[in-house]
Amino acid sequence: MFRNILVPTDGSALSRRAVDCAVQLAKQQKARVTGLWVGPAWEPNLYAYGDSVPPGFVSRKQHAEHVRSAGERHLRAVREAAAAAGVRCTCACVEGAFPYLEIVKVARRERCDLIVMASHSRRGISRLLLGSQTSRVLALADIPVLVCPP
Repeated sequence: MFRNILVPTDGSALSRRAVDCAVQLAKQQKARVTGLWVGPAWEPNLYAYGDSVPPGFVSRKQHAEHVRSAGERHLRAVREAAAAAGVRCTCACVEGAFPYLEIVKVARRERCDLIVMASHSRRGISRLLLGSQTSRVLALADIPVLVCPP
């Protein structure tokens, strides 16, 4: 039924449970898993500094390297879980200001037919302030989304 399952991770224990769920489902379906980590976009505000660049300023290239390094660290859990289960796995690390948009883009680009992700189940003011990437993916995705509860 499913051939390619996308599993976004943020490195949390909750997303690790979603990774395990995605890998087990992929094993049952003889599918593959695509792991995804979305890092923050590089958004410098050099206009605020005038003519001088402050010490510690991170260039676009340095930022990309930091994102790649962090992504590899977070995606290691996806690769290890897939290898332990004998499931084929690819991983992607992208930058974006809005993770939910990047998740939907990668799902389309990689031709995924299911997204498995965790929900932090934020309520009240924290949901208003922090938002819910999961609910936004649910609203935008044109493929099924399996939400793993906390």
